[in-house]
Amino acid sequence: MNKIWLITRREYLTRVRNKTFLLSTFLLPLVIMLFIAGSVLISTQTHTRHRIAVIDGNGYFKDYLKSDSSISFDFSPALDTANYEMKGCSAVLIIPLLPENEQTVIRLKYKKQLGLAGRGDLEGRINDAIVDHLIYEKTTISRSRLDSIRKSSHIVDLQTFEDQGKTAKASNQGMSFAVGYMSGILIYLLTFIYGAMVMRGVMEEKTNRIAEVVVSSVRPFQLMMGKITGIGAVGLTQFLLWVVLLIGLAVVAQAFVPPSVWKEVQQLQQAGQMGNASAAVQASDAANRIYAVRNAVDSANLGLIFCFFLFYFIGGYLFYSALFAAVGSAVNEDPQEAQSLMMPITLPVIFSFFIMSVAVQDPGGPLAVWASIIPFSSPIVMMARIPFGIPGTVPYWQLGLSMLLLVLGFLGTTWLAGKIYRTGILMYGKKATWKVMWKWAFKG
Repeated sequence: MNKIWLITRREYLTRVRNKTFLLSTFLLPLVIMLFIAGSVLISTQTHTRHRIAVIDGNGYFKDYLKSDSSISFDFSPALDTANYEMKGCSAVLIIPLLPENEQTVIRLKYKKQLGLAGRGDLEGRINDAIVDHLIYEKTTISRSRLDSIRKSSHIVDLQTFEDQGKTAKASNQGMSFAVGYMSGILIYLLTFIYGAMVMRGVMEEKTNRIAEVVVSSVRPFQLMMGKITGIGAVGLTQFLLWVVLLIGLAVVAQAFVPPSVWKEVQQLQQAGQMGNASAAVQASDAANRIYAVRNAVDSANLGLIFCFFLFYFIGGYLFYSALFAAVGSAVNEDPQEAQSLMMPITLPVIFSFFIMSVAVQDPGGPLAVWASIIPFSSPIVMMARIPFGIPGTVPYWQLGLSMLLLVLGFLGTTWLAGKIYRTGILMYGKKATWKVMWKWAFKG
């Protein structure tokens, strides 16, 4: 045990003192904050306003298709499919005579696409215009009254609560989706980064013949475990430093918010506790955004999520890093040989990422449930489900079974990798395959 500790300490100190580690640790949170701020700035400053020419065969869409900051409609008779671009329009909408109770195709001709969101928005506006026209034609309601009703009808603010028996906890599905998705991506990336680091470290020691000297003093299994735990400690240290730095940057960013905005945020919080949604309309956009973020963060149990993230990050890393170490001990100097042996290890991780994308959409579905229990995919998929609620979305039995199987899975891969490692680390010249490695694991 003392020898494992010495190897772990050497691996850890060698890497944390590296300039690359220091730069990536301290610059990455700043880059993330700048990326987020830049994305918000770009999204608000580069909003495209589309001007669409409309050729209406019905004669009534002019009264119902309303222009706004994103789309404006031009019903000028001088516009047609030949000259709309020269007249400064992004597209031309051709609406034929619409027969009643029949599905009809409406064409949009363009030189430059509106984008998926713009197309969906336009289709919704056309259908709303048809509904308004039919209401006006088939009832005695006036157009002004219809506009007033439609404007005053958007008064509902839907809030979701997780039923916990005698109590109900406020939840935010958008926040759960974001936290789950980001947690899954982080574990996916960190598993690859630090698992590959273990493999490269083993390969370097083998090709430089350092391993021959080291195994004369320690057993191969001790060497492998020392490298795995040392590099894992580096990853854990880096992640914890990222969390501290991001929290620090968020605190510093709050100092630049004007006191008047904070006062509005406090008023919104008081109004929210009293169920007064109209206060949000009176507050500034900045106050509404800050209030929405703080409300979302409060609804998510970030402390519990953080604890489970550490468990699944460590468990997933240990599960896969042992296999990466086994591959590193088996290959020689050929990179293609390493890539071919890595394929059976990387495929489950990649599939887990795709399943995670489904799990955040349907966290209680059968695919998400079973993938979050199987050790090969549970570190990524379970972390995508946990933010949606425990024990609501993730019952205790699923969580307990997932954690137990992950621990057993780590012990199993470590045992298998140790058997391969003790032979492969001293094997030179022979090209290894998984069939050969399987014989190394189970011989004698």
